[in-house]
Amino acid sequence: MTTMSLAKALNAGLRRAMEDDDKVVIMGEDVGRLGGVFRITDGLQKDFGDDRVIDTPLAESGIVGTAVGLAMRGYRPVVEIQFDGFVYPAYDQIVCQVAKLHYRSRGRVRIPMVIRIPFGGGIGAVEHHSESPEAQFVHTPGLKVVACSNPADAYAMIQQAIHADDPVIFLEPKRLYHAAKADVDEAALSESPAPLWQSRVVRSGSDATLVAYGPTVSTCLDAATVAAEEGRSLEVIDLRTLSPLDLVPVHESVRRTGRLVVVHEAHVTLGLGAEIAARVTEECFHSLEAPVLRVGGFDTPYPPARIEEAFLPDLDRVLDAVDRTFGF
Repeated sequence: MTTMSLAKALNAGLRRAMEDDDKVVIMGEDVGRLGGVFRITDGLQKDFGDDRVIDTPLAESGIVGTAVGLAMRGYRPVVEIQFDGFVYPAYDQIVCQVAKLHYRSRGRVRIPMVIRIPFGGGIGAVEHHSESPEAQFVHTPGLKVVACSNPADAYAMIQQAIHADDPVIFLEPKRLYHAAKADVDEAALSESPAPLWQSRVVRSGSDATLVAYGPTVSTCLDAATVAAEEGRSLEVIDLRTLSPLDLVPVHESVRRTGRLVVVHEAHVTLGLGAEIAARVTEECFHSLEAPVLRVGGFDTPYPPARIEEAFLPDLDRVLDAVDRTFGF
């Protein structure tokens, strides 16, 4: 059992994957000598060499395109996109090649690659450094999309994503990289990790359900703690995987609580909360005591750092949505 941050857990997971399979290679801007801008790959080039931890030019389309060729040749490339907003130069490669090659080849070609994307705000950065582009990838058939929210999941999920034979968009909440540490049982998680494509109830409750992923899971857990002091019992579900969506625990929870609030940093309009609200309404219509409510970023470009806290979902906005759902 080791106490580590989410960043250290990702580093340990990458190290374990590289030790287990010499076909795993890491590619990205400054991932080698520098260890990445967030130090996620710190020390890996020193230990595994510059032919497995590759510092690339500043060209996201070229990075992903090269990784596609490596994946087709039997390697398992792990691509780091330095910041979420930098992914768009590679968007054509991801949507038109990475996501479609298996289907286009009638199953003869697999693309076992992972594209790591630090996402979300809360670090005092400007636009292009604080985006939440997950819905664009969830909307693309052929991609798996996951989002970790804690060190234990980060350690296990990055290894599972690398071992998967399908391309995985791996979203990492950058504001949690060096936040609170947690115990990570590396041996247990390596031997029997939780299934990658399943959501999880992280706090049980009976009055209302909060659904979140990535950086907003901790916000919802804080909201549930405050609500408990006021006599309300909130259940919190961490989606963990965004495509495919595992909504079975959500449906079961909503049938008991009758109320659902979905929380994410991405813009509310056409965000993941809209899809969840539609599916829950279809599946649990007669159990709902109130409309499904969404809390997310506003429909504006990401704001300057000095006012980003007014843009991001916080404790007060989540609790306000809980109050509103009890008003129906």
